Amino acid sequence: MTTAATDTFDLQRIQKIRKWVLGLALMAVVTLAMFSGTWWGEGRVHDAVEAFGLGAIVLSIVGRAWCSLYIGGRKKAEVVSTGPYSLSRNPLYVFSYAGAFGVGAQTGSLTIAALFVVIAVVVFRMTIAKEEAWLSAEFGETYKSYMARTPRCGPDFSKWRDEDELNIRPRFFLTTLRDGLVFLAAIPVFEGIELAQQSGWLPVLLRLP
Repeated sequence: MTTAATDTFDLQRIQKIRKWVLGLALMAVVTLAMFSGTWWGEGRVHDAVEAFGLGAIVLSIVGRAWCSLYIGGRKKAEVVSTGPYSLSRNPLYVFSYAGAFGVGAQTGSLTIAALFVVIAVVVFRMTIAKEEAWLSAEFGETYKSYMARTPRCGPDFSKWRDEDELNIRPRFFLTTLRDGLVFLAAIPVFEGIELAQQSGWLPVLLRLP
């Protein structure tokens, strides 16, 4: 790895910027949720959307933890192309999209769930572009070959390949697991908003599907 290339690619800085932009955008959508309700109100459809969203959150937490077993500590050192990374070049972000949908779905609104996904896709797309540019410059033909056979998001299950053994770094796994568990905070937050609306503390100004 060349010093010049390393200096121009600060992964932690990019991740911090991504988290701030994502956080601000999601706060705007949460504000929308505070003053909106659903077309179908409280009932089976509302509960079904929330339940489906919870399933998406669980999938996201498990999937992100699975990805970290392969990529933890290796992202800047080598091209990881096995396990979930054989199906997609960015499976960690794909599972994050599922988590974003699950978070938004805790409002009972498919519209807000979709907004959460759109925000995540836009923010992560910029991150992915920067990472791919650096990886292409750093690993040359090895990464370009990986790009040619593996979809950016996918997944393409026909490409599956795995390793017999993994060198796991618990710190990265636990950090990713901790970050994923934050998605579950959406449940009490949006339940609290619903209670505030029902009590009349927050006005419902808009009805969304």
